[in-house]
Amino acid sequence: MNWLKQATSRIKTHWLLKMLGTTGYITFFMMGYFWLLKHTVFPVTVMPVTGLDRLISFQAWSIVPYASLWLYISLVPLLFSQWRELAPYLSAVTFLSLIGFAIFLIWPTVIPKLNVDWAQHPSVAFLKSVDASGNACPSLHVAFAVLTAIWLHRLLRQISAPPILQVLNACWCILIAYSTLATKQHVAVDVVSGVALGLCVTMLFMYILPRLGILRGTGESG
Repeated sequence: MNWLKQATSRIKTHWLLKMLGTTGYITFFMMGYFWLLKHTVFPVTVMPVTGLDRLISFQAWSIVPYASLWLYISLVPLLFSQWRELAPYLSAVTFLSLIGFAIFLIWPTVIPKLNVDWAQHPSVAFLKSVDASGNACPSLHVAFAVLTAIWLHRLLRQISAPPILQVLNACWCILIAYSTLATKQHVAVDVVSGVALGLCVTMLFMYILPRLGILRGTGESG
């Protein structure tokens, strides 16, 4: 169980600072996100509905994996053991956020109104009241889930975690992406765009920039 000892040691390292830093970062992100949501400058585009959107019906239970994103993304900083690992990760999530915000500012989007009685689903109705259906494309929910899955995959590999944890990591990411459709917070085009954004930003900061000697500290091994 050497991997478990390594994971425990990493989590214990500056755990309070990691927790406060993650909470603070998420708070600032949400402030920017909701400001853009309520202050649109350009005309709002209604995103198209595809066959996949018609295939996946609304499912109230999906609010749980949807909300679990905030727990999921906190796992990466928790597993950092050295401060130098933070620079590329923090740069990546900041860059991803800024790209998303720039798109929302220049091209505000919204999903179509659905014929669902949200009063029958109080938990989802609360989500709809707080996080309106704007800022739809790309789905930053999905983009952050993809970034987290790839970064967490590397960290789990570093500590030689059992394969089942890698499977669970991938399943968690997929379930979060699915939940964006099942809660009807996004449509398929938003999800595909979110996947593309998450992949591009992660590859840039995890592989391309470090190999060019521009950004160090990803801790790649092997």
